[in-house]
Amino acid sequence: MSAADRPVGIDELLERVRSGLDRVEALEAYAAATAGEALLVDIRYAALRERDGLIPGALVVERNELEWRLDPQGSHRAPEATGHDLRVVVVCNEGYASSLAAASLRQLGLHRATDLVGGFQAWRAAGLPVSAH
Repeated sequence: MSAADRPVGIDELLERVRSGLDRVEALEAYAAATAGEALLVDIRYAALRERDGLIPGALVVERNELEWRLDPQGSHRAPEATGHDLRVVVVCNEGYASSLAAASLRQLGLHRATDLVGGFQAWRAAGLPVSAH
């Protein structure tokens, strides 16, 4: 089996994906969103949002709907999906699923898509705004 045919484990895949992302820390994401320079997209599932709260102003999109809602050419796009230049910062709970989600958005042409290092937990730990569910 050649190296190209070898199955890739999740840790290696995550490392590869992250090497192509300009990942952001919580304070940078907050500043970009506050300035209107980035759209925060919360892909956490409902139970986590209910337990931990929401990031004010973030677009909530279930992970399984993400590509359909953010594809600027898609028939099911969210109004916020204004174009391929949109800077999207994907937020999951701890910053793992969001890396894979951001890579998927990049495959759709959203070349500025990235994710939040440490996810929602890092946002909350930084003392940034959180609202009740």
